[in-house]
Amino acid sequence: MHGSALDEPAVARLIDQVRAATAARTPLRIQGGGTKTFYGRPIDGEVLDTTAVAGITSYEPSELVVTARAGTPISDVEAALHERGQCLAFEPPHFAPGGTVGGMVAAGLSGPGRATAGAVRDHVLGTALLNGHAQVLRFGGQVIKNVAGYDVSRVLAGSLGTLGVLLEVSLRVAPQPPARTTLRFALGEDEAVRQVNTWIGQALPVHASAWVDGTLTVRLQGAAPAVDSAARRLGGTVLDAEVAQAFWTALRDQQADVFTAAAGQRALWRLSVPPTTGPLALEPTDSQLIEWHGGLRWVHTHALARHMFNLASRAGGHATLFRPAQGAPLGPVFMPLAEPIERIHRALKQAFDPAGIFNAGRIHPAH
Repeated sequence: MHGSALDEPAVARLIDQVRAATAARTPLRIQGGGTKTFYGRPIDGEVLDTTAVAGITSYEPSELVVTARAGTPISDVEAALHERGQCLAFEPPHFAPGGTVGGMVAAGLSGPGRATAGAVRDHVLGTALLNGHAQVLRFGGQVIKNVAGYDVSRVLAGSLGTLGVLLEVSLRVAPQPPARTTLRFALGEDEAVRQVNTWIGQALPVHASAWVDGTLTVRLQGAAPAVDSAARRLGGTVLDAEVAQAFWTALRDQQADVFTAAAGQRALWRLSVPPTTGPLALEPTDSQLIEWHGGLRWVHTHALARHMFNLASRAGGHATLFRPAQGAPLGPVFMPLAEPIERIHRALKQAFDPAGIFNAGRIHPAH
């Protein structure tokens, strides 16, 4: 499956818009499907719509690589991969219909399988970017072994559009797993985290895990004999395949009860910590979901940003305000950066977007 180069009218219109915005110092707000506008600090600016730059431009199933333009719906890519028995192993969250490939990479968010399969940036092989000089730049390539030089493509993953406009992305894809089984166990928080990490250390095919309210749910994935053997060894309650799929999909898209029950009433925080971290010092009114074998803690809380940042820092991790409470004044969203990292961020912003027009302030006020 192949397509034309990025020389079409839709790209030309974006180049003209960027050139005019740079000249006038007009802020631009990059938007695809609009499914992740809640993530990051709120910003203003003239909308730069990427949805017209769409389509799968190259797909080589034998090479495990797909290339798609930024405005391509994630669902279109997943459907094309499904037809050939392949998938995006990092399970990108959809949140709502219409999410695009560009937004997926710019947000840098991954689903339940991230702890095993890797993050979005681990699957990005190459990108085409429209920078603040109205130039189309290409980084990386369309082959898995293309790793020479500084890997700018992976820097763009999670940059929230602050460095430029993603136009095209090449992604490493994976075969769909031969077998899957989901098990459930009644375990307390501390015991659940210890147990799942013990299983990981024993090289069992534990692909994803989630703990909430005294219940640990584990997905085994891989070769059928290995999955069957592990399921017999671990015990627990086996979930029906359709029930299991619905559970993991709802978890991926934050439609599970633990997310929807407190939505808007309390802020939702995302804490990334070492997987073996014990129970955090949460308030009695807080609710929590643990993913990624203990490495990701979702917390609904009334606590202030300062408290959540300190909580994550003491555990050796970091915290992000994922969704603020409705009507609450918005404080810091991302943890302050250490000065050496802050200098790198400023230098990257200056190099790619010297006029500061792209999604200004979405990550930090200065950039």
